[in-house]
Amino acid sequence: MAKQGNITLKELSKRLNVSVSTVSRALNNHPDISPATIKKVQDLAKQLNYIPNLFAKGFRAKKTNTLGVVVPNICHIYTSTILKGILTQAESLGYRVIISESKNNEEKQIEMLKTMIQFGVDGVLMSLARKTKSMDGILGILNRIPLVLFDKVSDKIPCSQIVIDDEEASYNAVMHLIGLGKKRIAILKETENSYNSEKRFSGYKRALAASNITLDDTLIFNAEAVSLESGKRITKQIAAMETKPDAIFAITDNAAIGAIQTLKEHNIKIPDEIAVVGFSNSTKATIISPSLTTVNQPGSKIGATAVNYLLHEILNPKENMVTKTIEVKTNLVVRESTFKG
Repeated sequence: MAKQGNITLKELSKRLNVSVSTVSRALNNHPDISPATIKKVQDLAKQLNYIPNLFAKGFRAKKTNTLGVVVPNICHIYTSTILKGILTQAESLGYRVIISESKNNEEKQIEMLKTMIQFGVDGVLMSLARKTKSMDGILGILNRIPLVLFDKVSDKIPCSQIVIDDEEASYNAVMHLIGLGKKRIAILKETENSYNSEKRFSGYKRALAASNITLDDTLIFNAEAVSLESGKRITKQIAAMETKPDAIFAITDNAAIGAIQTLKEHNIKIPDEIAVVGFSNSTKATIISPSLTTVNQPGSKIGATAVNYLLHEILNPKENMVTKTIEVKTNLVVRESTFKG
């Protein structure tokens, strides 16, 4: 059966023998239109399943009440909690959300930003692709519509940025290990100089320095992506070391879980011989055995906060915006991988 296509304002006006502008105003309950006409127009629109063209409407009003979101990986558990916060907050304030994925590809990231502008979004929330090197394309977008960064950010982009204090969170995590008597603490971090990885590495180094523990290069392990697989691979190297570390701090939960699985395969006792700490407090942290001690990142709160700051910029276009970095508080959740109750 052939599809009838979307019913337009012109089609409604033709059937009712009134002007397009009368139909438009009737659908929006304009006070200049009589109640009888409003009812007649809205009844027909309902009967024909009329759906307004948001982009045409937004073009006329220069506002679509739609926000764009660009993330590196939609399937990432932590990202999904941030997206939930964005969706919940945006919808509660009357905004729709279009979500796209850069797949950690810099060119795809710019393509998605341009697509958001074509869709007529009022502003964009974005978490940077891991290998973002050039900021030129993003700066060009920033000159056209409001942009707020979250999670994966850069100090080279002058816009509001919603983050956690990665350095302080890592410092507290490593100090927890030191407080348990651990002194040879390995770190699993990213090879690339990503903002988050370097901040977490700085917290690690600061905790060692504060405790008069010498930084040991043999305990610093890098991976392009700090994933479950890289956690397993690096921990196999650790298990083969003659002088092993007595703790592992991984900058992601996935890598920490990979470490736990491999330590168990090598019959290394956790946390007695090697304790493990992760980062993000994903749902997997409580499923793995022993359960994972990890830094809790409040993803939903980060998402909601990002929406609030973006809407402030959208609704106050003439205000001279001051670039802000907003830090959302974290806490360490202690579980069996570092402590036996």
